[in-house]
Amino acid sequence: MHRLMGLSIASYRVVIRPPEPIGYRYRTDSPVPTYQPSATVLRSRGTKRECESAVNSKRPVNLDLGKFHFPLPAITSILHRISGIIIFVGVAFLMYGLDLSLSGEDGFNRVNELLDSFLAKLIIWGILSALLYHLVAGIKHLLMDAGIGEELESGRLAAKATIAVSVVLIVLAGVWVWA
Repeated sequence: MHRLMGLSIASYRVVIRPPEPIGYRYRTDSPVPTYQPSATVLRSRGTKRECESAVNSKRPVNLDLGKFHFPLPAITSILHRISGIIIFVGVAFLMYGLDLSLSGEDGFNRVNELLDSFLAKLIIWGILSALLYHLVAGIKHLLMDAGIGEELESGRLAAKATIAVSVVLIVLAGVWVWA
């Protein structure tokens, strides 16, 4: 039997197996391919019974989210995801307005009346704010994917710059919407 990059060829039958993770060995005696920890992993972490008792213990879990303090880069990353969700939901409102405005002259006049209300301006400003933040944070993520600003301190600086540029753009969008 030959093994090459996770493939094993045995008597004209090809069985594709995932590559073995470090510290684990492949169980061949089981009809279903499974992984089990190697002896060195079990020795370093305790016996199998100790591992199972640690997993199944009834230890208290602290779910008080107010006690977690995330660093600024984590907050900007979470806000990037939230802004993407806001954009996704906001597109439904924008598509409804587009459909209504394209339905005819009466629909177009109705959209114009709706856009004069405070609530419509607030929704448009919210969608624009999410879009602008998502754009700035997306540029930051693209730069980090290119290898720029991956260090800890430059990541903090990039997070601060993301928030600063976003605040300026969001204020300008608010002035544009309510002008």
